[in-house]
Amino acid sequence: MPRTPEQQAREAIDTLLLAAGWAVQDRADFNRHAAPGVAVREFQLPGGPCDYLLFVAGKACGVIEAKKAGVTLSGVAEQAARYMHALPPHLARWADTLAFDYESTGDETYFRDSRDPKPRSRRVFAFHQPATLLAWLQEPDTLRHRLRQMPQLDKTGLRDCQVDAITGLEASLSDDRPRALIQMATGAGKTFTACNFSWRLLKHARAKRILFLVDRNNLGDQTLKEYQNFRPSGAAHHFDKTYIVQHLHGHTIDADAKVVITTIQRLYAMLRGEELDEA
Repeated sequence: MPRTPEQQAREAIDTLLLAAGWAVQDRADFNRHAAPGVAVREFQLPGGPCDYLLFVAGKACGVIEAKKAGVTLSGVAEQAARYMHALPPHLARWADTLAFDYESTGDETYFRDSRDPKPRSRRVFAFHQPATLLAWLQEPDTLRHRLRQMPQLDKTGLRDCQVDAITGLEASLSDDRPRALIQMATGAGKTFTACNFSWRLLKHARAKRILFLVDRNNLGDQTLKEYQNFRPSGAAHHFDKTYIVQHLHGHTIDADAKVVITTIQRLYAMLRGEELDEA
């Protein structure tokens, strides 16, 4: 008997979950401690059976709403809400409202963190690993919350155009806009401006890592020197004495690096799993 589109979607989702490090179980085989992350199919909740209930470190933290290929996922997130708020009293959970919801066809996947100030779904390349969700669950607040609580900018040593760029970027990020464009004239100090907002995002918003893309290696060298020479206002040390800055010349990213500088060409080769001809 041919598989239905729904079955095909579930099989694709299972494969994606396994690739991300999740143990996938049927409800009859439920063991929330079987792995750091457990995804249980067709888990019965007061709002009905959810397609997958996610457990991290033995406690429920999110759901996956599975849809057949071709369904527009951007409006599906609201359907998951009926599962996230009504939980059985006996269910081990991180909070009374589940934090995370995914909507997936197996071909595309959307994700939402319900703890954000204005939760909304965004497309992701894959399901997050259990360790990533665990780290977020152990944080007292989310990145979006922290972006709304940035301290006032110290304007010492900054030009007006640099102040406008930094404050404008932070206003855009706090408003949960996924993209921002800063336009500055030649000689206006674009890299110096980037050093300033990198420092603020890492120090005050606890951003995980910043990618700085250039199109030529010599520009990468100049950028690295700018970060090494940058001493934030009021700081006791230069930027690179507080946060590791890596100029990428290979395929290995330092796990502790907070700023990674690389060429577009190298990033493209890494994403394709190819070696880059240095010439």
